Amino acid sequence: MESSMLQGLIYPPTPIVTIMSAITLAFLGSNGIAEMRGKQLQYSKFWNVGPRKSTFKVSGRTGMFMAYSPAFLFGLASFFLFPNGGFRFMLVKSALTIHFFKRTLEVLFVHKYSGSMFVDVATMISLSYFTQTALMIYAQHLTRGLQEPLVDLTYVGIAIFLAGLSGNFYHHCLLSRLRSEGNKDYKIPKGGLFNLVICPHYLFEILGFVGVSCIAQTLHAFSFTIGSAVVLMGRSYGTRKWYLSKFEDFPKGVKAVIPFVF
Repeated sequence: MESSMLQGLIYPPTPIVTIMSAITLAFLGSNGIAEMRGKQLQYSKFWNVGPRKSTFKVSGRTGMFMAYSPAFLFGLASFFLFPNGGFRFMLVKSALTIHFFKRTLEVLFVHKYSGSMFVDVATMISLSYFTQTALMIYAQHLTRGLQEPLVDLTYVGIAIFLAGLSGNFYHHCLLSRLRSEGNKDYKIPKGGLFNLVICPHYLFEILGFVGVSCIAQTLHAFSFTIGSAVVLMGRSYGTRKWYLSKFEDFPKGVKAVIPFVF
């Protein structure tokens, strides 16, 4: 029964897509669990956490630009690499390209950075986003000729993606207003969903990937979304612990990423 329901929601996975999905879920899931255990990637407020073998750093803005721009460029290139594929494929390529284009623009014009970033961390994040973007698009390419899912989630996915995109941008803007350029002091975020969770931007980023998965309806897209959700939940858990340790007046009722729950 569960298998038939799943088949009604996704394209029949080919062996290569199944392998890609399993590796993606295992890799991202393990990273999320590591973040929850306190092994945060060393960027932003966590840039000086723990010992380092590498000491080569760049500015936070440069590091995050390195992290997001390759995935955006591959999204653009995918329109030339895979010019055909139909309406759904075009939407998947567009959604991923728009997502990373937005993130790149935010790095350049919205975010304010308080420190440096290790080059190896920026490179690792960049390779992860680039690889997963390429694999999602390739998995969609492999659906050509396969039976369409019985339930079409395309337009539901568009709505969820746009909601996630807008909510993520709005809360990034709220974060950027917390301090002026050059000010390295952290403050407790206020406004929007910050009164309920410390990382609403992660919540909306997860929603954005849920939207992409609903548009794509491939096993790999859903695996990437689940894995990314685990990573972002782990990161938000670490962020909440950081705020609790730095601010005595941090509201205990403010959760990590899911209002009233986690």
